[in-house]
Amino acid sequence: MNKLLLNILIFISFATICKAQDSTFGDYTLEEMQQKSYPADTSAHAFVLKEFGSTRLDASDNGIKIYFKYHVKIKILDSKAFDKGTVAILYYDSDNTHNEITDIRGQTTYADDNGGIHVAELDKSKIFRTTENKYWKQVKFALPNIRSGCIIEYSYTKVIDNFYMFPDWQFQDDIPKVYSEYRVNIPAFWVYNVMIRGPLKLTSSKSEVEHDCFTSRGAKCDCSKITYTMANIPALIAEDYMTAPKNFLSAIYFNLEYWVNPYTGVKNKVTKEWKDIDYNLKHAEYFGSQIKKDLLKNYIAPVIAGKTNDMEKAVAVYSYIQKNIKWNNFTSVSSEGVRKALDTHAGNVGDINIALVAALNSAGIKTEAVLLSTRNNGIVNKLYPVENDFNYVIAKANIGTETYLLDATDPMLPFGMLPLKCLNDQGRVMSLDKPSYWIDLVATQKKALTSNLDLTLQPNGKLKGTFTTYSNGYEAYEKRKTIKTFNSVDEYVENLDEKLGKVKILKSEIVNLDSLNSPLGEVYEVEIDVFGSLNHDRFSFNPVLFDRVIANPFKLAERTYPVDWGMPSSKRYILKMHLPAGYVIESAPQAVSIGLPNKGGQFLTEFAGEGDNFVYSNVIQFNKSLYSSEEYQYLKELYNKIIASEKADIVFSKKK
Repeated sequence: MNKLLLNILIFISFATICKAQDSTFGDYTLEEMQQKSYPADTSAHAFVLKEFGSTRLDASDNGIKIYFKYHVKIKILDSKAFDKGTVAILYYDSDNTHNEITDIRGQTTYADDNGGIHVAELDKSKIFRTTENKYWKQVKFALPNIRSGCIIEYSYTKVIDNFYMFPDWQFQDDIPKVYSEYRVNIPAFWVYNVMIRGPLKLTSSKSEVEHDCFTSRGAKCDCSKITYTMANIPALIAEDYMTAPKNFLSAIYFNLEYWVNPYTGVKNKVTKEWKDIDYNLKHAEYFGSQIKKDLLKNYIAPVIAGKTNDMEKAVAVYSYIQKNIKWNNFTSVSSEGVRKALDTHAGNVGDINIALVAALNSAGIKTEAVLLSTRNNGIVNKLYPVENDFNYVIAKANIGTETYLLDATDPMLPFGMLPLKCLNDQGRVMSLDKPSYWIDLVATQKKALTSNLDLTLQPNGKLKGTFTTYSNGYEAYEKRKTIKTFNSVDEYVENLDEKLGKVKILKSEIVNLDSLNSPLGEVYEVEIDVFGSLNHDRFSFNPVLFDRVIANPFKLAERTYPVDWGMPSSKRYILKMHLPAGYVIESAPQAVSIGLPNKGGQFLTEFAGEGDNFVYSNVIQFNKSLYSSEEYQYLKELYNKIIASEKADIVFSKKK
């Protein structure tokens, strides 16, 4: 049987899976074991043969619980997918909610060198449980005997102590799937809004009634039994410059709309309108009560003493909160008490930025809190308002006709700049005296770097001169954070000297390190070992000495999601070169001028030589924060041109 016919037969056998229910654990076919590639995506290193999940609500001795069962079987095609055999399952566990992972099974089915098929089962003693923080725990295990061609399989049950936390289902992942099925059994006492997101359509959706499926202490009701399936699911490959993958994956989500108490008949509305969310937050002890005017008046009075205008006051208050409350690395939209945070000098995001809102209001500056979801948390569902969709809060200060979005969790952030993680679509402004509303979360500054080199070629073949960089906006912020990770500036310079290889730093000066609203300057006197000696008549030299682009960040044949830089950027590089007397330029890089459509960006190079001197410069500029998937190929080609251009050498030789 030829290879093409074998692939066709195997692919047909995959299609029959779509009609299957959850398979028996450990089942496999000879065709599955012999499969060498995935016909629908021959670049895949692994693919899911079958994936099943089921969720049901049921009564227990400790109340109503959710039981989620998961079972997956994955074909490993080569060593690049061996990491699929290491499984980590996060689960929520706090003071009030105790979830757990039970019934873990796992095995690897593999063929030995002689073609014999063996099964290696997961050793229960190799299942490890760890506490990640006060809210999350993790179960982790590695399936045994992973090798190319094997099939790994595992299953588990997650017991969820809160029917508000109904499990979502992700049909799409970073490897393709032949078949994925999710079944839910929901008693009529609970009503969930179901939302399907992503570009792919369901293969089937079947709903039926299961009579008297729920009984507890005399209460009983029917259940909705719904089965969602999807077949032949392509992988979503994550690439640089994207927000949370879940924004683009095909998945199904469940939000509790209301529930009826099975024992009292009382209806409890959960999914609300924004006016309900507004009211709850404004009157919540953990939110509205913490941002009332004058709450921090005694703390702030000495901070703003002598300040003559609102901007001076705002900057002083912002700096005060930055320096007096250290972030404990927990995100939250609530505060356990802003006074407590100031007194203990520590707190979560909610403690710090709600304290900032309160402090600015106490200083007489109209300030509101803004709820948002960070880039790695995903975009908020705007159809059904859910407070838990938000995981971060910032301040919105209104000074004159200007608005400033502020985050005081990082002492390196300048006034009016948000960190990249917060630049994610829109946030919800929560005001104490008017309805909430959406606001765009966009960068107010760009990321800009200018590098200037002024170098002279010495008789010993070394370049000597100055290397100066000016960092602005987000570039300055990121550079300051890098420098502050070292114990001193000298230690940072020593580390830079080691990384630069043939570049030796003779002297250094860093300007405006602690002046957050000013450009950051770095001036280095350097000596670069380029040629070893000048005992040759002809030399070649690449003018891009630092930060040369050598790899294209965009490698996909097609990208179905946008390129999101977070902010516009500009990178300028200028080299002034002084040659010894008696040398001339023989050849130089050709000037390049490439632009993106609709003035979206550009790449420019220039070369000018006169006598023994020459100047080379280039500019890489992106004028937008966000580029659509339709613009992806233009970005990809631009980077190809940048890489090709920066490979070009300058050739100079002795006059004859």
